[in-house]
Amino acid sequence: MTSAAPTSTFLDSFYGLDAHILRKNDLGSLADLYRFRHFAACQQDDLNPVSKLLLNGWSAEYALRITPIVNDEQYLQSSLHWTFPQAYYSIHFTARAFLAVQGLWLSNEELIGKRLANYVVNGFYPESLGFYAYGFGDTYRVCRLSDSADEKQVADLLHSTRTRQFKRAKEALQANPKTALRRPATGEILTRFSANQYKELSRHIGYTTYYDVMKRLRISSVNRDLERTFGATDEVDVRSFHASLVRIVSHINSVHEAYICKSVGYLNYCQIVNNLPFYLRENFVGERLHSNKINPM
Repeated sequence: MTSAAPTSTFLDSFYGLDAHILRKNDLGSLADLYRFRHFAACQQDDLNPVSKLLLNGWSAEYALRITPIVNDEQYLQSSLHWTFPQAYYSIHFTARAFLAVQGLWLSNEELIGKRLANYVVNGFYPESLGFYAYGFGDTYRVCRLSDSADEKQVADLLHSTRTRQFKRAKEALQANPKTALRRPATGEILTRFSANQYKELSRHIGYTTYYDVMKRLRISSVNRDLERTFGATDEVDVRSFHASLVRIVSHINSVHEAYICKSVGYLNYCQIVNNLPFYLRENFVGERLHSNKINPM
């Protein structure tokens, strides 16, 4: 597997994901999915915990949407360190709510990612979000993406994301004396892995999906994709990237909301929305509810 994509490709790939979603335009076809039609009813009487997860997700989406338009430098700094990371946190919390209505109360990001990956592979998501990658080296494969220009960009984003997953998984494994792989003869910690060892690491990582891609929008001590990208050139259109992220997040959250609405029942879901603060209820959350995309049945 080659090194991660250049910083300019990072932005282009997200534009490609946005274009891919817009071209598929498949929220209205959720009811055609077998997994959606047979999605289990929520067995919980108390929906407050689910409501809190949704509130967290919607609040993060709101924070993403209301970035103030000030001078370019202030706008960029606000976007990098506060606004853009909200894109990930928003879909993270709606994904947790999506899992929670099925009785899966998870908070660990790695476990959430693996569970969502299984949902992706098993056909719970529409084509716009149903892509994934697996394997390593000669066994590396990207699934459910065509050779169109935008889908090639999504494939590039998957590839660079999976490359980073391997790098971090290997570093974490070898940094721990209890788990580090060693040379049998000397006990020396390995710096290079064999094909079989990478194969085992690939199994541990599992599938790479939209969730892993969105996770790269965080800013942390080990995650600097956004800072490197916007620091590499003065020609980045921050507002355009922001608009793309808003559309991507809205699409992902709409899918989760549709499943949650089906699971808890339309009237219960309406009650969740009606109990929201005005700025959410009478904004994008309410607008999505009153479209046939959240209640496609």
